[in-house]
This record gives sequence, structure tokens and C-alpha cells, in this order.
Amino acid sequence: MAYKLTKTAVVCARINRMKKKDKIRLIDFLKLSAGCDIWILLAILLLSLGGTVMIGSASMGLNIGNSLSLAVTVVKQLVFVVAGYFMMCFASHHFRIHQITGSGFVSVMFLMEGVLLACRLFIPAGGAYAWIRIPFPYAEITIQPSEFTKIIAVLILAAYLGDSRRRNRTFVEMCRVPVGMILIYLFTIIFVQKDFGSAAVMLMICFVVALIPKHPSLKKAQKVFSVLFGIGVAAVVFLISPYGMKFIESLPLMTYQKNRFLSAINPFIDQYGDGYQLVNGLISFATGGMFGVGFGKSIQKYTNFPAANTDFILAVLVEETGFVGFLGLMGLYTLLIVRLFLYANRIRSERAKMILVGTAMYFMVHIFLNVGGVTGLIPLTGVPLPLMSAGGSSAMSMMFAVGIAQAVISQYHKGEIE
Repeated sequence: MAYKLTKTAVVCARINRMKKKDKIRLIDFLKLSAGCDIWILLAILLLSLGGTVMIGSASMGLNIGNSLSLAVTVVKQLVFVVAGYFMMCFASHHFRIHQITGSGFVSVMFLMEGVLLACRLFIPAGGAYAWIRIPFPYAEITIQPSEFTKIIAVLILAAYLGDSRRRNRTFVEMCRVPVGMILIYLFTIIFVQKDFGSAAVMLMICFVVALIPKHPSLKKAQKVFSVLFGIGVAAVVFLISPYGMKFIESLPLMTYQKNRFLSAINPFIDQYGDGYQLVNGLISFATGGMFGVGFGKSIQKYTNFPAANTDFILAVLVEETGFVGFLGLMGLYTLLIVRLFLYANRIRSERAKMILVGTAMYFMVHIFLNVGGVTGLIPLTGVPLPLMSAGGSSAMSMMFAVGIAQAVISQYHKGEIE
């Protein structure tokens, strides 16, 4: 014991003797490797690495007696995180705002639509044709193009609606290309891929981003968007209230869709059927208490808990780390989002502002839908928790979006944009 204490003291002494310039070099290396804002970078690193660790813990219950499958799950997520980090670094160093107004970006827009349609060629999962499947030994790599489409949609709005100097342009002239392209994306995701959750997320992000440009031709449409957004929020609040239960039952919806709403209102109506997943999640929240039962010691993940490492990973995290762990996670999300909004408020360029707000909304919408779903505040949507849920496409696309935002911040500091 004394030896261990002595060894620890020696290590601490070495750290204390570290020269100030060496500490500065470390910070400079992090800034140079992935962008300008160090706080955004640290939040991303902590979230992605912490998410990988929690995925390993949550996957234990899904891989009982199969250590190889558990190892493959963790390694696969770690590979996606590393790939996402390099994508973030690449975007932060090479993305320039003027690129989205060139012919090359138009090619990217149509290429994205082709990739969305190509998903129809692969086997569906849960009734949705939303993934491109690549077979590998011991594992199958799946890519969800709709995650990257959310970023492309924000860039399209920024390219065609932001910083317009021609004050005499009509609404149709400004919106026919961006609105038409985004509607094509939404149609493909909803009716071809049958993935309503991704389409809803994209639509919410686009609604907010479209409110930023100050061109006179957009004012009436922006007022309509604001009203529609408010009506949508009010409708959701009504539907998940006790008064909405009878109204939902009378709607000509599919049984599966109705049960999503009814389970959110009262999951104990069918606690062994449609409400089973939500009930397990609520038990996990209640079991965690203030400090949790300890990392890796979750009980619910061993009780046939579906989606423990994806949609419901927050429930496992709270059970193991408690309310303190939840506050830590929300603190990292808040740090990331607040920093993006702070820069968006400082920068005058509408295109830059739209990109930063779009990136922040990308995280906010996912957090709201996931946390709201697993706590029973809103119906489950199958939206992953950013950088925490298992899934490579979500991790890579979000880190790539942050890389683009970091590039904008870097250009702002260099004086390339106002």
C-alpha cells in the first residue's frame, strides 16, 4: 500500500513540474487537430468516449455468454468514433463557406438523393429501408444516409437563403431550389425508406434554421413557420395528455402508431406488451437514485431489455451512475450547444449563423426526442441519444457537423467572415 502511495506521489510531482509551455502545447495540439473552440472539442471527446464505455456496459445484457459479440460491439463503435473524429478534423480544416455556393455542392445534393434511394436495395430493419449494409467478418457494418442528409439540408438552406444581397428577389426565386430539394429528401425518407423519425428530425431542424435569414421576401413565410411550429408543440402536448387518449383512439391510424402514443400517456396499460420497453426504462430511472448502483451493475439490462444500448441507453446510464451521471451528461450537452449559440450570436454572416444554429439544433432535437421518449413525456421515436447510443452513422454525422461548425468558428477568428 505504501509503495502504491509513493508511486502515485512521484507521478503527481512529475505532473506538477510540467512546464507551462508544455501545457500550452497540449492545448494547441488539440485545437489544431480538430478546430478552434477547445470547449466544444472537449465536450465531443468526453461524450464520444463516455458513450463507447456505456455502450459496452449496456451491451452486456444483450450478449450474455457471448464475449466475442460484446467485444465486436464495442470495437465497432470505437472504430466509428475514431472515423468520426478524423471526419471532424478534416471538415474543420478544409470546409469553407464559399464552397456551398459552387457547382460541386450541387453535385453533392443530388448524390445524397441517390444514396437515399440506394437504401431500398438492402434488407429492411423494423420495416424501414434506412440502412446500407456492408458485410464484414464477425459483424455487419450499417450506414444510415439520412443522418448525413440532415447536415446537407442545413447547408442547402444556408447556401440559397443566407446572405442574399439582391433585395428584389421574390420568395419563389429564393426557395424553389432549397425547398424543392429538401421536400425530395423528406419524400424519399418517409415513403421510400419508411423512416418517419429521421424525417421529423430533419423537418424540425430546417424549420428553425429557415427563421434566421432576414431577406424581406422570407418574412411572411417565417411567420407561418413560427405559427406552425407553435401549433405542432401544442398538438403534441395535447396528444400526450389524458384528454388526448380518446382522440387518438378515434384516429384512423395504424395500431402500432396508436400504441406509441397510448404507451407514452400510460405505459402500464400494456406493461408486458407495447409498454414493456418504457416500463423497464422507468424502473431503471427509479433504481438509479442519486448516485446509481455502480458502473456495470445495472440489473434491468439483463431482463430482456430491448434497445438497452441504443434508444434506451440513457436509462442504463442513470441506473448505473444515478442523477449525478445524468446531470454530468446534460452538462456536456449544454456546454456544446451553448458554445455554438454564443458564436452564432456573435457572427454577422447569415450563412455561418445558419450552420452553427443548425448544428446546435441537430443535437437539441435528438436530445429532446430521445430523453422525452425514454421518460414517457412524448411517444418513442427511435431517435438515438447523440454520441451515446450505439450506431456509427449518428456518431460520424454529428462529429462531421461539429467539424463544419468548428471550421466556421475558425474562419471567424481569422477574420475571413464577419
